[in-house]
Amino acid sequence: MNSDIAEGKWKQLKGKVREGWGELTDDDVDEIAGRRENFVGKVQERYGMKKDEAEKEWDKLSDS
Repeated sequence: MNSDIAEGKWKQLKGKVREGWGELTDDDVDEIAGRRENFVGKVQERYGMKKDEAEKEWDKLSDS
């Protein structure tokens, strides 16, 4: 999914991020703002995931 579409769906995705990624703060979620790179960085930081794993999680999230 390209970033423009993700940003447009962000209101829908925001709730899923909060449900599935409880260690992300509200500030983290606001900073992500529908951008894949921001999500990947925050998930790596909070969960210690590898970049490719975090990217796969974004893809699963944004495809739902």
